[in-house]
Amino acid sequence: MLKVFLVEDEVVMREGIKNNINWEQEGFSFVGEASDGELAYPLIQKTRPDILITDIKMPFMDGLELSRLVKQELPDVKIIILSGYDEFDYAKEAISIGITDYLVKPIAGAQLLEAVKKVGAKVEEEREQQRKYLEMFEKERLENTQLARQKFFRRLVSGQSPVSVLLKEGRKAGMDLAAKRYNIILFQIFAEGAEEGYSEKLIAVTRSIEEMTDQMPEVLMVELGLEGWAFILKEEEENSLEEIEAGLLDGLKEVLSEAGGVTYFGGVGQEVERLSELGRCFEEASRAFAFRYLTKRNQIVRSSEAATGEVDQEMALNTLSAGKLDRRVVENFLKTGLKSEAVHFVDEYFASLGEKNIQSLMFRQYVTMDTYFAAAGMLEESGCEPGILVERCGDFQKIPEVFSTSEATEKYLKKVLETAIELREGLSRQKYSSLLKDARSYIEENYDNEDISLNTVAASVNLSPNHFSTIFSQETGRTFIEYLTYVRMEKAKELIRGTSMKTAEIAFAVGYKDPHYFSYLFKKTIGCTPREFRARV
Repeated sequence: MLKVFLVEDEVVMREGIKNNINWEQEGFSFVGEASDGELAYPLIQKTRPDILITDIKMPFMDGLELSRLVKQELPDVKIIILSGYDEFDYAKEAISIGITDYLVKPIAGAQLLEAVKKVGAKVEEEREQQRKYLEMFEKERLENTQLARQKFFRRLVSGQSPVSVLLKEGRKAGMDLAAKRYNIILFQIFAEGAEEGYSEKLIAVTRSIEEMTDQMPEVLMVELGLEGWAFILKEEEENSLEEIEAGLLDGLKEVLSEAGGVTYFGGVGQEVERLSELGRCFEEASRAFAFRYLTKRNQIVRSSEAATGEVDQEMALNTLSAGKLDRRVVENFLKTGLKSEAVHFVDEYFASLGEKNIQSLMFRQYVTMDTYFAAAGMLEESGCEPGILVERCGDFQKIPEVFSTSEATEKYLKKVLETAIELREGLSRQKYSSLLKDARSYIEENYDNEDISLNTVAASVNLSPNHFSTIFSQETGRTFIEYLTYVRMEKAKELIRGTSMKTAEIAFAVGYKDPHYFSYLFKKTIGCTPREFRARV
């Protein structure tokens, strides 16, 4: 409910305005009154009204002086002047102060109420614009922050930067890294049949997980695009690393249980005491995380379990014979795995097959053939030339050293998988170039819609927002918000050059209802205000 304050030195007039209008019924809260500006000013500071109604001619401090003071301290307050003087000089001074309306006495209650309602509608409209401005600003801030965190995390676990540099860069990315001990959890969620497609459920669950972790100061969340999240756990003073881990995992499982229809997989690294050791911690977490291709979902695998083979396998691979080996494990990795994960995958895959089996030359030959043909089949289905894998990796039938030891076989298969995924990603980029072309067309056709967002554009090309955001920034070198702003500013420049439209009209034409926010963005991206740009043309 909007708050109204009245300043009027004539008692009869003041009482009439106060009592003859049912303020609450009309949607307003009458929060105070005073007989002159001097008495009114401290009350206005205390009650902070949305609308101030004031007479001009009053003793001690008149309405114009009061309006000046109020506008200096509370610039958003809308002021309605009541005056017995229909003179240009008064109106001119009122306009210079920023008065919203100027009414000449005598004025009927219905006329005043109509004026207050118009001003109230303007207050509500400005608040809505402010809300949207803040929402847009927050979206831009979040997208830039996520990208900055992702890049920083890659540097953090690479082990190539001094600790002092990492601490400084971490603070810039909003990540306080000082702690006694650390651990990393890699975590991913899946909706059946929608790993890459647009899924409202995944978006809702993602939002819930991010809101939950925002309330956990000992957990730093990094969004990794297609790879899910990395959670950096920090042990400080109050809670142990084990308690922090348990709290996070319990919270994640609770969110997913409430959502339903979503599966998950997590890999937990090995705790370390030094920030410089986080790279090793990440390697351990990645090793455990690679088991998502080898075992059933809805598990949290620890690096210690991965190392000792204690993971709950979907199939008893350690007792498999060649005739029972299931190719789906490899096919699943070839479809969704990353090139950087191939080494860990092969290590864990061989470990899961059992040491005795791997020592058998015949078994290694079978595994190699099975993996090779799975990779070749995937590539042919994707449209690659049939012989490309032989060309890149060599024909294992003509390279006897491939089977000389289990290590040599592993090395060859890692090369096969890395090559196959590299080729798959190249084909995906071609596919994505078409999708990005469609996305750009959608933006070109809808940039003037204030409600266009990352989610709506991602949905138009049937990709999840995280997936779309990742490939969009990789291919264009800009975040979605940066690109949308670029398109809008280019259209605005065209309108400034080729039309006589006002700044507010141009703002509306390119998707901004708030001309102030448009002018702010224009100056931020172009380097001058719309008016200055027009003067240069």
